[in-house]
Amino acid sequence: MEIKQALVSYRRKQLSFRRSLALTIVTIIMLTLVSMFVGRYPTPGFSFGNDELLQSIIIEIRLPRIIMAIMGGAMLGAAGFTFQLLFANPLVEPGFLGISQGASFGAALVIVSLGYVPLLVQASATVFGLSALIISYRLARIFKFGGWILRLILSGIAVGAFFSSGLSIIKLAAEPSSSLQDITFWMMGGLYNSTWSNIYYVIPIVLVVLLILIAVRWRLNVLSLDDRIAHSLGTSASKEKLVLLFLATVGTTTVVSVSGIVGWIGLIVPHIARKFFGTDARYSLLGSMCIGSLFMLLCDTIARTLLSGEIPLGVLTSLLGTIVFIILLSGKRTGAWL
Repeated sequence: MEIKQALVSYRRKQLSFRRSLALTIVTIIMLTLVSMFVGRYPTPGFSFGNDELLQSIIIEIRLPRIIMAIMGGAMLGAAGFTFQLLFANPLVEPGFLGISQGASFGAALVIVSLGYVPLLVQASATVFGLSALIISYRLARIFKFGGWILRLILSGIAVGAFFSSGLSIIKLAAEPSSSLQDITFWMMGGLYNSTWSNIYYVIPIVLVVLLILIAVRWRLNVLSLDDRIAHSLGTSASKEKLVLLFLATVGTTTVVSVSGIVGWIGLIVPHIARKFFGTDARYSLLGSMCIGSLFMLLCDTIARTLLSGEIPLGVLTSLLGTIVFIILLSGKRTGAWL
């Protein structure tokens, strides 16, 4: 009887997950179609088939932005979920460990030295983002004050402050009329640099990382346990955590190299996913990816259409993310972290 009830409960959970996932995907598709035709052009009464300018705008400008928003949001959502689960901390996200600050420093260094060369910006942002992760992890091991989570928080604050200071020095040395403006706009976040050439080198990396995370998502449940418990289940927790953290960092810095600093997606999206998809990583990781895509696409669409000038994407994600975060904290508690 108990086995039968467990099977019924499992099937209901599967059905609920599939419905929620299907609804999210349909919403993304609908928003994608809307985003393609929303903007200062076209005017009412247009005919897509005979409007060559509109076709060029959609194919060359809007479509790359939409693809980057969908893939970038999925990557940031998945990375945030992975970080939170592996560190068993609902407040962890790439910026928490100094990774975003390290990536910003690396990108600014290339912009000042060589100009905005997308491939070099991506490589430098990835290297310094990974360096920030390694330094934070090592410092947390060295620190003697407090427990592991507190030590991680302290090390992340220290590393983030270090790279932020370095970034400030670079901005002081930057040319005000050129590189300083590039750094400033890059740090505020935005997909205005999204082109097909960026898509060709960003999307393959993001797809590989996402596919690996999806393939091993069931392992995240085990790795979220205490290291001793995970080891007793036949898992080399430390090594697997480092590999997954490495992958999440590479994916994050790859997106950041094009989008700039886009805050709150990696922090808030996993909490929303756990609300709708539960705490099981097999379901909520996919939920984080889909909700991240939806959230970033929505913010980018608003950013380029709400006013006559484009609003920095990072400003909108922070604003909406803060509002959602307050709502989640004020709402009824569930079995999830928030």
